[in-house]
Parts: sequence; structure tokens; C-alpha cells
Amino acid sequence: MLSTYRRIFDAPGSLGFSAAGFVSRMPLSMTGIGIVTMLSTLRGDYGLAGAVSATLALSAAALGPQVSRLVDRFGQARVILRATGVAELAMGTLLLCARWNAPDWTLFVCASVAGCMPSMGSLVRARWALIYRGSPTLHTAYAFESVLDELVFIIGPILSVGLCTAVFPEAGPLVAMIFLAVGVILFAVQRGTEPPLHPAARHGGGTSAIRMPGLWVLVLTFVGVGAIFGSVDVVTVAFADHLHHKPLSSVVLAVYALGSCVAGIVFGALRLHGPLSRRFLVGIICMAVSMLPLLFVKNLVALALALFIAGLSISPTMVTTMGLVERIVPASKLTEGMTWVTTGLAVGVAFGSSAAGWVVDGVGAAAGFRVTVAAAAFAVATAFLGARRLRSAPEQQERAHVDDDQWQQQPG
Repeated sequence: MLSTYRRIFDAPGSLGFSAAGFVSRMPLSMTGIGIVTMLSTLRGDYGLAGAVSATLALSAAALGPQVSRLVDRFGQARVILRATGVAELAMGTLLLCARWNAPDWTLFVCASVAGCMPSMGSLVRARWALIYRGSPTLHTAYAFESVLDELVFIIGPILSVGLCTAVFPEAGPLVAMIFLAVGVILFAVQRGTEPPLHPAARHGGGTSAIRMPGLWVLVLTFVGVGAIFGSVDVVTVAFADHLHHKPLSSVVLAVYALGSCVAGIVFGALRLHGPLSRRFLVGIICMAVSMLPLLFVKNLVALALALFIAGLSISPTMVTTMGLVERIVPASKLTEGMTWVTTGLAVGVAFGSSAAGWVVDGVGAAAGFRVTVAAAAFAVATAFLGARRLRSAPEQQERAHVDDDQWQQQPG
């Protein structure tokens, strides 16, 4: 199994950009939970904390695909350094507003701007796609990145919540922004592995990748998946707080990510056959079923066990999803296409964390998992209704390559 993963780094520069991408993705798991912990500590309001975290997620959902479209058009390094600078300034201002007890609306304004941080997972996967397009090794590379995503969600929440509770309330989001700045700079300077600009992108790229019908199915399904993640984060913190063990919430969330990490390692070493669309549907169903035990947990040990089992379906589903995106969208729009999926995830996180915060404040911590189960049901329904679109992905890919060829034939 280890030799399977070792082979993906035979390509020059691959270890460097993957490592930098890992560092730059740490804010994915640290910022949202850090904001919830920070504001619930400073102001004692889970509703406000969830709403600000949701605003950041919605901002990322709105701005992320536009940043990635600029990346496809002008190049990775040129765009991500500027976008990161804006995000760092907005996030720093948010932390100052929280510290100085500024009006609530200032938190929402800052969060709405901070969402312009680049989708580093999409950029890393775009580099892997350039190296291994058409090779089975791409499946392993995508699986490796999904494992790194889960490591981010194992390490990040523990670090963020620990910093917020043990050092000072703003420490978690602050360290997340340091990771973002360092990781993006290290990633941007590695120009040798940066994908060259596609001829279609130089002409503006034509229509947006979201116009591809199959991509819509993935995005809408991942709204439900994101709502699962967002609600689990908020409810786990509130559930642990209710039991007077709030710092342990990060450990429980790390166990959730550990389940996904273990499954991702095994899944990436397999050579699977059969349509990706079928694997995607099975993954979403398994994810939904695994959420039902959350309705019955009474303590943190039971919650950790239930979340570990639930996490086993995450990485395989994410790997399959990125494989479908690579099939559905043209090469000139790959970064944007992958970012749209994470946008759906971000929208779902926003709704899930906000709804869970309201339910926790109004009914109680344990009742918040009803939001999780409802989100899972939405994801399954959307995947079922869109299954026909996903089954036609190979035909869409062929049409996409024809579109690319037409762009290349245009003069100038």
C-alpha cells in the first residue's frame, strides 16, 4: 500500500506543492470552529457564533469559484497571492472587532470579505491532474489529498479549540491565518509544477463550468453534505459544553476525521472498476445512514464512536466526486469546477452550522443532530434525482474536449 502512494511522488516537484497545499489548507478546519469557540466564549451566544461562521462559509461559496475562475484565466500564483492578502486583512479585522466587543454587524462584514481566500485543495488537485491525467495514478493522488484533508480536520480542530480555550479566545483563528499566509507563499513560488494557461482560458474561458449539468448535481448534493459537516461541528461543541467538557469537542471531531482518513488510505490503494456515478451514490447513501446513531448518543464516548463510523464514508465519496468533476468539466475549467463542489460544501456548512446553532440555543444540544439527519436525507434525495445526469458524465467529458478543441482553433 505504501509503495502505491510513494509512486505518485516520482514526478518532480510533486512533494513540494502537496506539502505547501497541506499547510495552506489548515484554515479549512481551524477557522470555522475557531470562530464558534471564540465568539461563544467572548459573548456566550452560539446563535451569533454559528451565524458568523455561516457568513464566512457563504462568502467562500460566493467568492471561491470566482477566484478559481481567475486562476484558470491568469494563473495560480498571480491570483492566489492577491486573494490571500485581502482575506488576511479581513480576518485580522474580524479578530480585532471580536476582541474590542465591536457591534455584531462588524463581525458579519469582515466575515463576508474573508471568504475570498483561494480554494487550495482545488489548486493542488489541478496540479495532480496535469501530471497524471488519464492514468490510474490520478485516483491515488486524489485519495492522498483526501487523506491530507482529513489530517487537516484531525489536527486543525484540536489545535484551534485548544488555542482558543488555553491561550486566548482569538488564538485559533489567528494561527489559522498564519498557516494560510505561509502555505500560499510556499505554494505560489513553486512555478515549475503550475499548470500552464489553457488556450480557452486566455480568451476568457467561455461560459462558467457550473453550466455543465452533471456538475449541478454534485454541487447540490454537496450542499447537503456540507450541512452535515457544519451541524456536526456546532452541535459537537455545544454537546461537549453541555457535559462540561468543551475542550474535548476538538478531540471528538478529530475522531470523526480519523475515520475518514483511515477509509481514504485504504480506498486510494484499491483499483476499482465500474461507473463513478454508482460509487458516488453508494457513498452518499452510506454517509446518510451512518448519521442516524447520532440521534441516540448520550455521552462523548458514544458520540466519538458514532462519528468515527460516520467518517468512514467521507474520503471515498470525496475522491469519487473529484473524479467525476475531472470527467465532467473541460480541462480549461478544472480548477473552477472543483471549486464549485467545495462551494456547495461551503453553502451547506453555512446552513448547517447556522440551523444547528439556532436549534441548540432553542431546544438543546442533543436536538441539534436532527439538523444533521435532515441534511443527510437532502443529500440522498438530490443524488438519487440527479443519478441520470451523472451516468452521462463520459459523454459530457467527450463534449467538453470538443469545446476545448474549438477554442484552440480560434485565431489569436
